[in-house]
Amino acid sequence: MAGLALATGCSAEDDSGSPKSKAASSGASSSKAAPTGTSADSREHLRVGGTTRAYLLHKPTAPASGPRPLVVAFHGRGADPAEMRELSGLNKAAKARGMLVAYPEALRKAWGAGTAPNRKRPDPEADVRFAEALVAELVRTRQADPRRVYVVGFSNGGSMALRVAAERPRLVAGAVSVAGQLPTGRAEVRPTGPVPVMIVYGGKDPVRPVTGLARPGPAPKGEEPITATMSARASAQAFATAGRTKDPAEQARKGYDHTVWRPGAGKVPVELLVVRDAGHTWPGTTVTPPKGFGPASKSLDTTGTVLGFLKDQAPRPAANTADTADTAEASKSPERSDR
Repeated sequence: MAGLALATGCSAEDDSGSPKSKAASSGASSSKAAPTGTSADSREHLRVGGTTRAYLLHKPTAPASGPRPLVVAFHGRGADPAEMRELSGLNKAAKARGMLVAYPEALRKAWGAGTAPNRKRPDPEADVRFAEALVAELVRTRQADPRRVYVVGFSNGGSMALRVAAERPRLVAGAVSVAGQLPTGRAEVRPTGPVPVMIVYGGKDPVRPVTGLARPGPAPKGEEPITATMSARASAQAFATAGRTKDPAEQARKGYDHTVWRPGAGKVPVELLVVRDAGHTWPGTTVTPPKGFGPASKSLDTTGTVLGFLKDQAPRPAANTADTADTAEASKSPERSDR
């Protein structure tokens, strides 16, 4: 897959940067299934709009004293939830913070991060509805806190996280994209409200450069078209504009350049971290990236940085609980049954 991505000038959507896993494929609706390599993880299913969708759910083993923060983590194109779990190391870091982590699975291993339909994806809104239904289900059944819902993603999954934040700002309390940018052109995504956002990007990304990919090459045969994206900085600026932040302040740190759009009164921050020696990777990961994806920098503990940023954000207003309940009602408590 990596070879195809580079040979055709494909985007960051083309691979996860993780080795392949052996997670089971989705099938009939089920709320519980066999463990997936981690005792606290289960593979679950949700029926959304007539389609069965799958996800891995990580639950901290310690009992909760109240609703838990929820992180929804989107894998990269060509990958799966188990690979995202391994690449990011989110389970261990989230456990220490008492967070639930849901790893949704894309159909055909790619997310509809852009707004333009195509032959492979005639309904470009389906994945946004899946994200909404998943949050509503976990609020209803797993004590997820609707005021502390966060979206995170890598590559194509990072672009998907940004789309959810852009189009559903009342759903999430924060969003982080690693190696993913906002779609532009026909598939353009525009932020519609203030959301705290962090973008982590590799300064040496050879797959989808930090400067963006305005004219992507053709997709491998049989796959969806490659989505054009704006630069990492323009992606951050779009959220800063929607959040009416102050002018950015830039600081060179050891191993990375840090740009912060500080919030005005009652607003939210936006941050961009460009890791100078990182490729199309999750900086700090223990997973070796595929050939041609550039180095996996150790200059930043991305996982700790991401969760620290999200935990620092204020919970959404209490009215968001009603919004989530409305989402759950609209999805009619997607069909589930235990195996």
